[in-house]
Amino acid sequence: MVRAVIRPTPVRSTRLSSAALTCGLLVALATTTGCNNAGEGALSGAGLGALAGLGIGSLTGNAGAGAAIGAIAGGVGGAVIGDQNERRDRRRNDDW
Repeated sequence: MVRAVIRPTPVRSTRLSSAALTCGLLVALATTTGCNNAGEGALSGAGLGALAGLGIGSLTGNAGAGAAIGAIAGGVGGAVIGDQNERRDRRRNDDW
């Protein structure tokens, strides 16, 4: 008698690949949308960071902490990028 061995689908690798895809899409979205100043950059960075942190945190079993850490890191990063964009635009406008 031959018994068929049914192995469960690895859920962790499926979650990991979907989280990586989500993070990749968020990065693509963040790079295509411009932040005009530090305030806009902080808001959009915090939102994207919270989503990315939520996805990554859910893999480790603590989605709330991941979202909080992602929002803080994204907010700081977005503020820095937005500030740099604003400074670049000011320099460009002053040259003309």
